[in-house]
Amino acid sequence: MRVLVLFAHPDPESYGAALHRTVVEGLRQAGHEVDDCDLYAEGFDPVLSPDERRFYHDTASNRSNVAGYVARLQAADALVLCFPVWNFGYPAILKGFFDRVFLPGVSFELVGGKVEPALGNIRKLVAVTSYGATRWTAFLMGNPPRRLVCRALRAVCHPAVRTLYLAHYGMNRATPESRAAFLQKVAAKVAVF
Repeated sequence: MRVLVLFAHPDPESYGAALHRTVVEGLRQAGHEVDDCDLYAEGFDPVLSPDERRFYHDTASNRSNVAGYVARLQAADALVLCFPVWNFGYPAILKGFFDRVFLPGVSFELVGGKVEPALGNIRKLVAVTSYGATRWTAFLMGNPPRRLVCRALRAVCHPAVRTLYLAHYGMNRATPESRAAFLQKVAAKVAVF
């Protein structure tokens, strides 16, 4: 399986980076072809320019500034997101990726004003993340990142896409043991991807 891994954390020494390494190594050991897209290392520009917004619905030209990323997304059979939850949302670089790459004609089609999914190639969607807040606090806040992955992103993928959301909640009070246990859980899930 061809897997596009989107990693969004600026610190290569972070726990998020350890999660990312666990995902990439596990997928490769399981025999998958991994396209490891480290958005910070690649210098991805998350800012949607005025011209990009102006031509957003022009499917003949809207992807010209991000054609390489579009090609990588369209070549994948699976999409794995590795990111920390900050302020109950995605890091800006990842949100910018969705704004600039998940375009009309790429991730969805507008048919009679209705959104139709266009990423039929994505048959598995996984998020691996961490929250400073507890699970309960995230629940009370509506858990926007989980809802966006499990509803909005899922809706533009193959109709039978399998979705998995793995989160380490309570990082503000995490212990070395809880972090190690979550790394093991992620490794086990990736091993049977």
